[in-house]
Amino acid sequence: MRKYLTYIFILLSPAVFGQKSLSAKGDSLYEAKNFIQAGNCYLQSAKQAEFKASATGDYYNAACCYALSGKADSAMIILKLAINSGYKNAAHLVTDSDLNSLHQMPEWRPLLNSLEKQAKGFTDDPLKAKLVTSDIKNFWTAYDRAQKDTANRLKIYRQYYVDPGSAGLQDYFAYKVIHMKNFVKGHDKKQKFYAAIRKNTYTVDKQKPQMMASFVKLKELYPQAKFPDVYFVIGAFSSGGTSSDNGLLIGLDQAVRTPDIPVDELTLWENNNFGKLDYIPNLVAHELIHFNQDGMLGGDTTLLRAVLVEGMADFLGELISGHTANERLHVWAKGHEKQIWSDFEKEMYLKRGYNWIANSNQETADKPADLGYWVGYQICKGYYDNCPDKKQAIYDMLNIKDYKAFYEKSGTNKKFSN
Repeated sequence: MRKYLTYIFILLSPAVFGQKSLSAKGDSLYEAKNFIQAGNCYLQSAKQAEFKASATGDYYNAACCYALSGKADSAMIILKLAINSGYKNAAHLVTDSDLNSLHQMPEWRPLLNSLEKQAKGFTDDPLKAKLVTSDIKNFWTAYDRAQKDTANRLKIYRQYYVDPGSAGLQDYFAYKVIHMKNFVKGHDKKQKFYAAIRKNTYTVDKQKPQMMASFVKLKELYPQAKFPDVYFVIGAFSSGGTSSDNGLLIGLDQAVRTPDIPVDELTLWENNNFGKLDYIPNLVAHELIHFNQDGMLGGDTTLLRAVLVEGMADFLGELISGHTANERLHVWAKGHEKQIWSDFEKEMYLKRGYNWIANSNQETADKPADLGYWVGYQICKGYYDNCPDKKQAIYDMLNIKDYKAFYEKSGTNKKFSN
């Protein structure tokens, strides 16, 4: 099984992160190996989805559950529903052991052949990746219409922004906005904010050279790198950046800070995580690293793995773009290193990512949330600094198979524990 969106990570809104759903219930039942009930939850979730891309992951996960419960015929039917709604990761399909019982079915090979003929969703050439900004114009067209006809905002935003939107926008709304009502509600809470950011959202094109330079740099350092398209969208402060099979999804409303933008409508966490306009290339670099982490061993739910996934994206993102996407954490951590490390080591082999990543509910004026990013950055930096062959160090990071061994080789436990 897999969640259709590969990464949830950076700048996840507390409202979206905390949302309960049938899909989340399915995840819990799957972990408990109650596959029939899990599959039913996923199917119910797919039927209730407002967006096509929302149903894709639920259908796929339902197919896995039915296959694991011995219902291969039903699993194949549901898997076809996932493909019809947008699933296209043939490589994962082949390696997902949940679907092993389908491999001998006569439909398997034709289905796989059909998927393999589709576009990969990425290129090996960094200069061929597209930076898609069409959704920005569509949003402001819808926004202006919605201001004039507030009673029909839901319909207007769907008609002029969501429905004609890019593949990246479809994924973003499916997994980060969830419901159109969330979108409108989020804007209602920040009316001055959204009215002020328009001019900044139109400046993305000016930063394309820096973004492409980061792509080229990653190719030099990691020849196996994959380069997806990058989609710039406007959400409801629901995610600053994430990744799907279609590419990198950047929520511009969380990344266009300049001194003239009013922030009094933002919560403490939102204000602290409202990214600077000039740092958009660093955010894109962070997400690009996430897109290339598929060589890392899956199935590990420890805090250690979670911080390595995020911290690596910050560290390597900085290496290729010049700055980390989470600079404020490094500023706060100075003088607090030993305490952070002591707290981390108590939980590092437990399933405690919720205390260190996307833990916006724990943000206070005295201590930031998301310190797992800083911890993972330090581990990756330690490993990189200790490795004579820097390209090999980068390869090792993006293909970690033993997280404990990687941590021990980094030397950070000795650096911060004493």
